[in-house]
Amino acid sequence: MVRTRFAPSPTGSLHLGNVRTGLFAWAYARRHGGKFILRIEDTDLERSTEEAKLGILRDMAWLGLDYDEGPFYQMQRMARYKEVIRQWLAEGKAYHCYMSPDELDALRAGQMARGEKPRYDARWRPENIHKNGLIPPVDVKPVVRFKNPLDGSVGWDDAVKGRIEISNHELDDLIIARPDGTPTYNFCVVIDDFDMQITHVIRGDDHVNNTPRQINMFHALGAPLPVFAHTPTVLGQDGEKLSKRHGATSLEEYAEEGYLPGAMLNFLARLGWSHGDTEVFTKQELAQWFTLEGISPSPGRFNPDKLAWLNQEHIKRAEKNVLGEMLKPFVVTLGCDVSRGAPLADVADLYRERAVTLREMAESVLYFYRNIAPPAELLAQHITDANRPALQVLAQRLASVEWNKDGIHAAIKPLVAEFGLKMPQIMMPLRVALTGLTQTPAIDAVMTVLGREVSLRRLAHACAQR
Repeated sequence: MVRTRFAPSPTGSLHLGNVRTGLFAWAYARRHGGKFILRIEDTDLERSTEEAKLGILRDMAWLGLDYDEGPFYQMQRMARYKEVIRQWLAEGKAYHCYMSPDELDALRAGQMARGEKPRYDARWRPENIHKNGLIPPVDVKPVVRFKNPLDGSVGWDDAVKGRIEISNHELDDLIIARPDGTPTYNFCVVIDDFDMQITHVIRGDDHVNNTPRQINMFHALGAPLPVFAHTPTVLGQDGEKLSKRHGATSLEEYAEEGYLPGAMLNFLARLGWSHGDTEVFTKQELAQWFTLEGISPSPGRFNPDKLAWLNQEHIKRAEKNVLGEMLKPFVVTLGCDVSRGAPLADVADLYRERAVTLREMAESVLYFYRNIAPPAELLAQHITDANRPALQVLAQRLASVEWNKDGIHAAIKPLVAEFGLKMPQIMMPLRVALTGLTQTPAIDAVMTVLGREVSLRRLAHACAQR
């Protein structure tokens, strides 16, 4: 069975590149009827926070990335990590190293001065201790290092980048436990992926350099290798690594701005993955179509205009009642009682073609839920002695027409000829009187949703102003 995982660190808000790899892992598992696991890598005690952990769960729920197992927390697995470290020490696959940080810094400085690659020199390997004349100091707590193979090479067929092979000579002996016994990231990841039977490791290409050491640790476990798929970096439009200055904010901020989770998933998936030329698709379609072969090896570029366009497309395509429910908290936040007024689903349906975000939509529809008082200067400009009689007659006729768009339009249209007016001389003052605005959807459609009682009351009030 295919088993994938998303393993964020709770050291801050989820960034878009990280979420994208999680999305790819989710989609691959769903495509193959497998399992998707959430694992929170919280061993960085200084930077990890409970707030960030809760934020990960909140963002996953908002996106609709459901996981089958987890969340697992690495700090709750310490006993397992220490068990393997003890086993490897006993089997000679790891050893204690007493080199101090100052000694290591001096070693690296000398190597760089000679133009060499800075690397640990394996002086505390058991086979080197006697040769180097070393005696373990009693006042130093050692780290534990993994005995990386000295000969040969380590390689893998990356599902995105193709064949990658690195000489073991390029790899030094990695620290797998700190002086206080806390295991390190690269070691924990291997144990977790082995224990959780992960078959496909889908992650960002900033982890490519970690992979050779992790593969050697898989071999030390006697474990089969997962398939590795390293996704390309997400860049800003200027070609630099994506950051807030490119307009990329946290998922929570996008949610608060009124971006739809489906649009965000669509946008992230298209940052480096494609299904032919299809630009707009649902989460369900992504799960049906996703393949690792569809991931481009080239970096994706964050384009806020593309995100805005996709969000508008998803608003346009959303089911009416669902869109109304998504709009509700944005209208309520602006101080409106949505239980009194036009049905939100009808209001959202009316504005779906005109709004880029739900926040923008909410700000445009307040007149459905508030008593309005059109500015006096706007009323004076649009309701005059020339058209006031026509508006008063219209009010009388609207009292008895069938209240739908066709019925309302049929009442408005004859007034043009009857009073020698042009259509804008009726439509614009009607719009101002009912909404207090000069730009809205078609006013007969607005009136249908606003309702007869509210429409007639606002029109009568506006016509009475002098």
